Amino acid sequence: MSVKDAVANRVQSLCAQRKIKPNELANRSGVTPSTVYSLLDERRRDVSIITIKKLCDGLEISLGEFFTAPEFDALEQEIF
Repeated sequence: MSVKDAVANRVQSLCAQRKIKPNELANRSGVTPSTVYSLLDERRRDVSIITIKKLCDGLEISLGEFFTAPEFDALEQEIF
């Protein structure tokens, strides 16, 4: 799993836990819905840490809480 996929999975999981849709997360976070949908799109590669921080603010969690999830512990090395 790539870092981008792990981030997308985490966002989807947090939305499901809170029973909110990506549009609502975007509104709470002060980002456009297209930004959230782009992050969730598996064809897109990059995601900004600033965007993740804004989403965390909208979810009322810290970056530490966001990244404390099993999907991040199992990531493979990016540099070969």
